[in-house]
Amino acid sequence: MRVRSSRRCRLLDTWELNRQAQFASRLSAFHEGLSSAGYDEGRNVLIEYRWANSKSDRLPALAAELVRNHVNVIVAPGSILAALAAKAATTTIPIVFETGVDPVSAGLVASLNRPGGNITGITSLNVEVGPKRLQLLHELVPGAKSFGVLLNPSNPVLVGVTMNELKDASQALGLQLHILNASNEAEITDAFAKLDQLRVGGLLIASDPFFSTRSQELAALALKHALPAILQAREFARSGGLVSFGGDIGESHKQAGIYTGRVLRGERPADLPVQQITKVFLILNLKTAKALGLQVPLPLLGRADEVIE
Repeated sequence: MRVRSSRRCRLLDTWELNRQAQFASRLSAFHEGLSSAGYDEGRNVLIEYRWANSKSDRLPALAAELVRNHVNVIVAPGSILAALAAKAATTTIPIVFETGVDPVSAGLVASLNRPGGNITGITSLNVEVGPKRLQLLHELVPGAKSFGVLLNPSNPVLVGVTMNELKDASQALGLQLHILNASNEAEITDAFAKLDQLRVGGLLIASDPFFSTRSQELAALALKHALPAILQAREFARSGGLVSFGGDIGESHKQAGIYTGRVLRGERPADLPVQQITKVFLILNLKTAKALGLQVPLPLLGRADEVIE
């Protein structure tokens, strides 16, 4: 692609190539932020996309390739593993991440105000609101004594944080959690079959890029198995899932674009504090609740940002 500038930005992520269309809104938000910082793809910046096709073990090699190509900045949106791979690959090329995990506890930065080194980025409330998702599911199915939790074992950082967050919450609510693992399509199908056998009251799907890219499929499976379920992504409830609760992914991607532009202009990541997106959205699908025979409490309806009827 011929551009008017040699500035190059690379995006490193775990999103699958054949799912790029599902991320049109996120990429659009990133481009909006980049444009507001003075950079437009095809005009004065070249963006080359790298996709790991949900194979996390490919990330170190992809990151190393970007370093060899001497890019101006590496952007790692939506994946803590991509950000960690990029950080491990270079201490000199600037890195901008976007993640729903606390970047300090994950080892990405020294602190939010002073990230240090060559890396900074955007964090949103997704993994940290896992206990709130469990509470919401409990409000919707108050008689249930056990719930399933679907985790992606190929993302150990998120698994560890998720379970730490849910342990105390489940004990406080007097709930038993059944842990199911899935890192491919077949394992997702097997997990839902196992949930039928366990007769759980509902399903909490962990905050993970592998699952958020499959919102439509997971919503369809939850309906097929008559399972009240919750996931972070708005697309889940809009595709027929019972409830979605999570951070503003569009805003976090926009801010990642802005930071990328600022780095391209010459600002140092160490001087850019990690931005926190604290707004979360609650979306309820009343049509699905009716199909599942659930009565949504009025106070919960009042707290919803969007209600699908």
